[in-house]
Amino acid sequence: MEGNHLSRTETVIALAGNPNTGKSTVFNALTGLNQHTGNWPGKTVLRAEGKYINQGQVYNLVDLPGTYSLLANSVEEQVARDYLCFGKPDTTVVVVDATCLERNLNLVLQVLEITSKVVVCVNLMDEAKRKNIIINIKELAVQLGVPVVPTSARAGAGLDQLVKTVSDVAGGQLKPTPRLVQYDSRVEEAIQKIQPQIQKLVGDAYNSRWLALRLLDKDPIVIAALEKCLPGQQDSKMKVGGELWA
Repeated sequence: MEGNHLSRTETVIALAGNPNTGKSTVFNALTGLNQHTGNWPGKTVLRAEGKYINQGQVYNLVDLPGTYSLLANSVEEQVARDYLCFGKPDTTVVVVDATCLERNLNLVLQVLEITSKVVVCVNLMDEAKRKNIIINIKELAVQLGVPVVPTSARAGAGLDQLVKTVSDVAGGQLKPTPRLVQYDSRVEEAIQKIQPQIQKLVGDAYNSRWLALRLLDKDPIVIAALEKCLPGQQDSKMKVGGELWA
């Protein structure tokens, strides 16, 4: 996974997943000793980052807190969600447990609402094999609309393919087209009504559909974060909190 020459520009990769999926094992296997830890700004939640090199390109891997959801019911969920939306990583890897895939897919679908540049890492494939669990990886990729890579991180199996796939997505050679959750007609109509106004505010910098969903929920954390991310918008509070509700 290492090249001979370093690139000047780092590619940022977010690593997300439920607790106990082997996410930390994936992180350690890719970054080795090239990592450091601290806290997220203003939080007591641990932040771990590490680097690895592939084909001369430096990749900065940001290990997000393990979460079951991105609905910001906890500090960990808030940190993970805000980073995925406002930190704008070049690619997000979502690590899922092959032995309880259905439960883990909830987080995958939520991440896909924020960003299309996603790679799903189905980890613990060795455990699944021991339990006689068979996963159709190709069909899962078709259903999700994003690349899916099977791994057994403890044994190092599948990690080379994961690194290559991440590189292809981050570099634009592979362009995922995720299948998004469709809500009932009333919600979809509301999204269509306010999404164009959000698009005018944020342009292509952020996912306007996801922001529309969060604003429909009157999510105060997202509203506050959005205001901070709108440079030069002195009246953004009025626009975000008022105009979009009209």
